[in-house]
Amino acid sequence: MAYADVLYEVKSNIAWLTINRPDKGNTFRRQTVIELIQALNEARHDTQVRVVVLTGAGDRFFCIGGEKEPNDGRLHYHNVPPVVDLYTLIDMMPVPVIAMVNGFAVGGGNVLANMCDLTVASEQASFRQVGPMMGSYDAGFGTWYLEDAVGRKRAREIWYLNRKYSAKEAQVLGLVNEVVPHAELRSRTEALCEELKQRGPQALAALKAAFHARHNGVTGLSRMTIDHLVANYYHTDEAKEMGRAFNAKDKPNPDTFYR
Repeated sequence: MAYADVLYEVKSNIAWLTINRPDKGNTFRRQTVIELIQALNEARHDTQVRVVVLTGAGDRFFCIGGEKEPNDGRLHYHNVPPVVDLYTLIDMMPVPVIAMVNGFAVGGGNVLANMCDLTVASEQASFRQVGPMMGSYDAGFGTWYLEDAVGRKRAREIWYLNRKYSAKEAQVLGLVNEVVPHAELRSRTEALCEELKQRGPQALAALKAAFHARHNGVTGLSRMTIDHLVANYYHTDEAKEMGRAFNAKDKPNPDTFYR
């Protein structure tokens, strides 16, 4: 699939998604968000993909949030970038998603990095939430998941006071897993991907579904139960016997249920 705002590459079972708008600070517009969703879905349905890495083009910006676009002045969904769909998809992906933060992660870019499962940051990266300073806010994923990551008081500090945090400070807060020299960012991220590839993919998918279920109620819980149904229950003697009996208009044999 051809993309305008996003670079997409699969190499060694790793899907690399890059916001390719460095001249705009890798801000996301509606088109960018739609393409990120399409690329994530492409990775989701590629059985060879074991890890997804999300980053920004260039050496200065990871992503500095959403770009305010002209619209027709009416309030309807076609004027709104579907960022909630994007965050939900990152959360629902059965494979780990790593944020490789190469520079400024500000506003919506800060939320985007926090939504990923793991975050590796360059020493030159910085993190900041600026919503209330510029007439914006994210009172959904941007607050709930931030509070999980850094705690109640720190989350409110980040949102209310809009301070800038270095990569090291962000690591202490809990926003970042690892901080590495800028020249080693790609290689360290690749090494982390290789580490994840040595873990059981079904186990990782189940863990992601469990984390997802905590915040997302029936959607997350359904992921766990449907995955269990298809991957496990359908292969049990009980399911096979019930199916046989139903199709044969026969009574099931209960002796087969617990074998």
